[in-house]
Amino acid sequence: MKSVGIDLHKKTITLCVLDHEGASVTTRTFACTAPEKITAFFKALGPFQAVIEATASYQWLWELLEPLAQRLVLAHPGKLRIIAQSTRKSDKFDARVLAEFLCLDMIPEAYRPTPRQRAHRALVRQRQFLMKQRTQLRNKVRRLLSDYNADRRDLFAPRGLESLASIPLNPTDRLIVNQLLDQLQFLEGQRQALQQQLRVFAQGGSPREAQDRRLLRSLPGVGEVTCEVVLAELGDVQRFRSAKQVVAYAGLAPGRRESAGKTRDLGITKAGSGLLRWVLVEASWQAVRRSRHWSGIYERLKRRRGTRRAIVAVARRLLEVMMALLRSGRPYREGFGAAA
Repeated sequence: MKSVGIDLHKKTITLCVLDHEGASVTTRTFACTAPEKITAFFKALGPFQAVIEATASYQWLWELLEPLAQRLVLAHPGKLRIIAQSTRKSDKFDARVLAEFLCLDMIPEAYRPTPRQRAHRALVRQRQFLMKQRTQLRNKVRRLLSDYNADRRDLFAPRGLESLASIPLNPTDRLIVNQLLDQLQFLEGQRQALQQQLRVFAQGGSPREAQDRRLLRSLPGVGEVTCEVVLAELGDVQRFRSAKQVVAYAGLAPGRRESAGKTRDLGITKAGSGLLRWVLVEASWQAVRRSRHWSGIYERLKRRRGTRRAIVAVARRLLEVMMALLRSGRPYREGFGAAA
């Protein structure tokens, strides 16, 4: 069986084909706009296995090759350091290295979400995109009103908007404010529609999904938004062998540097999903405010490590408790993490 390494880019793909002994058969480059030529090439190969790096745009190629390949492997780009650090970097070289690693069965595989998990992530990330846009628009309105000393805490509540209409803005600023408010209203409609779609999506899930949502919501500070982000970004929690592994996946693991017998702790790695880290930190603040148990943990950490490191440490512990709940199937109990 032939082994094919595929170096995928936005406009082209470069293929390196090796035989069962690892000898080079051919190297070809195709335009991504010619899927029929790519399909014809692979059909003519006979039995083959192929490897694709988990880049942002691999999905279309995976779906194209999946019916044709004997085996299709998704490579973790962050773990293929030999390619990233090579001084001979080129598309042909990268494809050759991928093919050789595939022949040796040494490809570090990346997690491939199911179609439902991909849809869940898309909905959750789109909601976050809308929320960021809303925040940017609100900040623009506040910035403009600050020139009139007219900003107020409840500006976007009904009473605040009513007062906004009576502020004597000059014609240019009034036009800008009205346009920003129109955009905010449109975004709010989109957010509500997407939120409704997320709820419909959740209702269509398996009994296990429904149980996972109930388990996460049993934690103090974990609401609907946090619950959906955690489930969407983590995917199948059974793929994590330990709490340490899921913490590393979320980028919440502290780095460490050792040199000349000395060890120095660094900040968190910030690998993986920034959205997941953000929502865990926000949920941690809510847990600290609502729970004496989590407040006590935070205060002890704060005295030793300061505010920022303390809340990140709480987020790390909160994620570990979430994993314990999802693995055990038992709801949270204050002070115990999961029910005994």
